[in-house]
Amino acid sequence: MTSTLVKILYFVVVGGLALYGWLGLITLYLYWRHQGSDSPAPPYSPSALPPVTVQLPLYNEKFVIDSLIHSAANLQYPRERLEIQVLDDSTDDTTARAEALVAHYRNQGVDITLLHRTHRKGYKAGALSEGMAAARGEFVAVFDADFQPPPDFLYRTIPYFLDDERLGVVQARWAHANPKTSALTGIQAIALDKHFIIEQTVRHRARLFPKFNGTAGVWRRSCLEAIGGWQSDTLCEDLCASTRAFLSGWNFHFLPDVIAPAELPSTISGYRGQQSRWAKGATQCLRKYGWQILRSRHLPLGTRLYGLLTMASYATSLLVLLLLLLQIPLLYINLDMSVWMAPLSLAGLGQPLLFLVSQRQLYTDWKERIFRLPLLLLTVLGLSVTITRAVLQGALGHDTSFNRTPKLGSGSQPGERYHNPVDWLILTELCLALYAGVGMGIALERDRLTPLFFMGACFLGLSYVIFLSLRENMAQIAKKGGIFKKIHSDIKKI
Repeated sequence: MTSTLVKILYFVVVGGLALYGWLGLITLYLYWRHQGSDSPAPPYSPSALPPVTVQLPLYNEKFVIDSLIHSAANLQYPRERLEIQVLDDSTDDTTARAEALVAHYRNQGVDITLLHRTHRKGYKAGALSEGMAAARGEFVAVFDADFQPPPDFLYRTIPYFLDDERLGVVQARWAHANPKTSALTGIQAIALDKHFIIEQTVRHRARLFPKFNGTAGVWRRSCLEAIGGWQSDTLCEDLCASTRAFLSGWNFHFLPDVIAPAELPSTISGYRGQQSRWAKGATQCLRKYGWQILRSRHLPLGTRLYGLLTMASYATSLLVLLLLLLQIPLLYINLDMSVWMAPLSLAGLGQPLLFLVSQRQLYTDWKERIFRLPLLLLTVLGLSVTITRAVLQGALGHDTSFNRTPKLGSGSQPGERYHNPVDWLILTELCLALYAGVGMGIALERDRLTPLFFMGACFLGLSYVIFLSLRENMAQIAKKGGIFKKIHSDIKKI
């Protein structure tokens, strides 16, 4: 009975992972089909340009606030039709700096205001809602604290709305301000390039649940108001609003050639927090809209399935962990997996191919860049515990705070940077790394190369993430006392 249960569970897990692999191949096909179908910017008359409000939501971002406000104040647009709102929920000296910058640009004739809240009700969604209640723009552009929109951003986005009264959202592409800071930021750049160049192109042009990415985009105000505005019951207010807008029949447009540079998390704790928030928020949106999407008969079945699968995509981390845990039992029941792994191996090419194609489309030195791909895949495996926890919390309805990703900017010093607390989930990662190591030994003994390769990848990925976490947080861990103090002391001597 136990043997049968293990086999059934194994086939379910492999089937689930293969499904997402094939989804990657389908996405690649759709990309090649739609990549050349973008429409040129429509002509416009400067006198016809509508009033626009630019919203800058931030919370404790003293290292990047200067560049953010400077970029917003230098946007090229008729001055009498441009309003800038600095939506500040900060509890540190960010607010004082924001006040000084706002006063400086107001003296230069820029219509810029600071709206400071002494609470974080609704987090980012709450700040955006309160700002919109006081805004005068017919369109609302949003930029997170680390973004630096180019001066012509509004001239290159707003005309699309004038040409289509049902266009609700225009999304620009994220670029990267610090891809060469470390190996960690380098692999994040590849991951985001794949999402924007491949997945967003497909989502928007094939109308497969296109989405706003939370920043570097513009909303038609009447669209936001018609769908109920920003809602804070999920950690992905952007995906939540996008889903409601698409289900309500609004159009979306993605502009891959309009880019806004942003900072990539340079610490593993920041990257953990970001990925955890996105995973949990997407799962919360799946809980909130899954049944409604499935019942939306006005949408083709393929569109509904694509929307559901992409919204649930973070669950692949749970499948990976289950596959790892099944390896030793599978070795002992002596299940020959080679035949069953063939379709998974073929489907497994789907997602890596998307990364490769995105680099080839964007960069002339793409051949050098793809050497980072193995490290990216290992890091994804290493973060599977973090993502799984977030997915389970989202699925079970756990209500947790919105933990923003701290930005470091270019002027911060190590001693004054924002720090995330130590995530003791690394102990679980350590146990799983040891489990993978034991499994590798058993696989070697039994001369089973397929599980050896998979468990070896898991061992390396988990070990890499554990190493980055311990190196980054050693000082904080030492404060907890015990053996960690001695380890930290010994490392300092070295």
